[in-house]
Amino acid sequence: MSFKHTVRFVAVLLLVVAIAPSVTLAATGIPTIVPSECNQTGGCPSVCSLAQLAQNILNAAIYLAVVMSAVLFAWAGFLYLTNVANAGQHERAVETFKNVAIGLVIIVAGWLVVDIVMRTFVGASVLPWNAIC
Repeated sequence: MSFKHTVRFVAVLLLVVAIAPSVTLAATGIPTIVPSECNQTGGCPSVCSLAQLAQNILNAAIYLAVVMSAVLFAWAGFLYLTNVANAGQHERAVETFKNVAIGLVIIVAGWLVVDIVMRTFVGASVLPWNAIC
């Protein structure tokens, strides 16, 4: 088996190992993004349901961003370690590290801005803004 086929096999195996638990846990009742009361005719009945929907969207987006950044950090580390002699690939790996770190900072800053704005609208000082309901 060539190196290319080995890498492809390992990538598929890791993908299956990463996805299999989420597929099996889907039947156990993991909370969905849309609250159950918003699935009725007429949409969300209250502002509290909309706040819960917003919180669920933020949590899912941050979870996805952290998972993707971990994968990209691993890829950049792989490039960094396997292409020490190749200056172009080395620079590409360093650039990937830098871009992923900047992306994470932007995501966390965006979450902080949304949290501050929602606290201002709700009037919460210490509690999380979605705990008011």
